[in-house]
Amino acid sequence: MQAGARVGRYEILAAIGKGGMGEVWKARDARLGREVAIKTLPDAFAKDADRLARFEREAKLLASLNHPNIASIYGLDEVDGAQLLVLELVEGETLADRLSTGAIPLDQALDIARQIVDAVEAAHEAGVLHRDLKPANVQVTPDGKVKVLDFGLAKAFVDGRTELNLSHSPTLSLTATAHGVILGTAAYMSPEQARGVAVDKRADLWAIGCILYEMLAGRRTFGGELASDVMASVLKSEPDYTALPPTIPARLRALIQRC
Repeated sequence: MQAGARVGRYEILAAIGKGGMGEVWKARDARLGREVAIKTLPDAFAKDADRLARFEREAKLLASLNHPNIASIYGLDEVDGAQLLVLELVEGETLADRLSTGAIPLDQALDIARQIVDAVEAAHEAGVLHRDLKPANVQVTPDGKVKVLDFGLAKAFVDGRTELNLSHSPTLSLTATAHGVILGTAAYMSPEQARGVAVDKRADLWAIGCILYEMLAGRRTFGGELASDVMASVLKSEPDYTALPPTIPARLRALIQRC
């Protein structure tokens, strides 16, 4: 697939990103006259039954979620044997891009965090875990609206155990590498996920705490050069709370510690 190509009724406009679970393209729906995001599985996995099942599960999970802070799904199409997940196109930048320039002012960080929490709460009420919540999966529009992206690893609470294959992370990055995808996932992974045991909604709350810490401190909650280093930090160490601004309210600091 490339810019300028026609896939069914969709005109491919530009690449948005790629990760362990697929490639995402900006496209125009010729029938409805609107721009959308199209997610496809990489050719290398097109005949992988497990990946195809994950792809279909993502479509069904997203279709069950209806919230202003969750990116919508428009449909699941098949064109020439390829599965296409048609999603709401969210303009703006990811929270990861925004954090690349440093910490975010308190009032803005709290506004972003509240919207993330609203999205995750709605998903939890529908029996869905995100399980890969991180800045790369949070889009912030130019007017400050937050959209949580990519529930590709989400599971119903009653489902089985977590996935330890971190390369399945749906992190979107035009420069994504296996190392980058794994490292980006590990930094927000709860201890239960790092151990490969069953998780519940507290895994998402852990990730929210990591994201809020990073927005205020301007650095990741748990660091390390390699994914194994990060996971060891998650399992064995406490965050450096002295990195948080001394001016933040005590209740907010307590909230982050509780997460």
